[in-house]
Amino acid sequence: MSIIVFGSINIDLVATATHLPTSGETLLGNDFFQIPGGKGANQAVALARLGIPTHIVGRVGTQSFGAELLNHLQTAGVQTGNILLDETVSSGVAIIIVDDAGQNQIVVIPGANGKVNHEDVERLLPLLPTTKALLLQLEIPLSAVVAAAKAGRNANITVILDPAPAQSNLPAELYPLVDIITPNEVEAGQLVGFTVDSPESAAKAGAVLLQRGVKSAIVKLGAKGVVCATAGETFFVPAFSVNVVDTVAAGDAFNGGLAAALYTGMTLRQAVIWGAAAGALAATKSGAQTSLPDKLTFEAFLKEKSMKYEV
Repeated sequence: MSIIVFGSINIDLVATATHLPTSGETLLGNDFFQIPGGKGANQAVALARLGIPTHIVGRVGTQSFGAELLNHLQTAGVQTGNILLDETVSSGVAIIIVDDAGQNQIVVIPGANGKVNHEDVERLLPLLPTTKALLLQLEIPLSAVVAAAKAGRNANITVILDPAPAQSNLPAELYPLVDIITPNEVEAGQLVGFTVDSPESAAKAGAVLLQRGVKSAIVKLGAKGVVCATAGETFFVPAFSVNVVDTVAAGDAFNGGLAAALYTGMTLRQAVIWGAAAGALAATKSGAQTSLPDKLTFEAFLKEKSMKYEV
């Protein structure tokens, strides 16, 4: 059995500066580096590094950055046989600015990710019979996300949607296809139409998302913790205390930890703890995929924090 990630594959071009620029402001930066990223690829690497058999379905360009992106995924242990090499467009690019406090601004140019369509969903279908979960994000066209979610639902596997980048107009038909939705506070606010900035407002947002048809809603509040709402209960998991360096890919690490725990048969509450731990660890390092913890580091972190878990 494996987990499939259906989503974006980018190269991240990262600049660091003392603070994030305001409109019209020109800053002198501190450093620049490029790192493989994209929410789909990040989540695939997060899973593979935690020892989970992982496939990714998506697209890269045959010219700029394509070979580098494939090589990095393969090195991380991700199965890349279902990535299409698109000759018509460049690979996706994310331009990221990170400030001294670890906060970020991101502009994404879709490139090949914007071409993902029903043909890619067709490549997904043969993998589903041996899959426990399907991870989706919103850096590819919504029509492809909906089609993939339908395929996952028809195959009776767990569908996990990270609704990022934030959107307010998700199609109503998507919600009932989703087992677990994992917005952060900004994304949750966009989805439900009111400010989400506390465990109380997160619980309220979770209730709205349940009404729309998802089975579980997990709202990530950063340093304020995580709220999970299901039909049977709503519970809160506090954040792990770490020294934050860079929050890029922390949300992707969360989804990787969450899905890895569910893959091993843990309860949803245990899976949320795993997600919170993986996200916290990712925030202690710079970059996207470079910040994602491996299994040994992750297990040591959980042990240090005295969390009870199963390998």
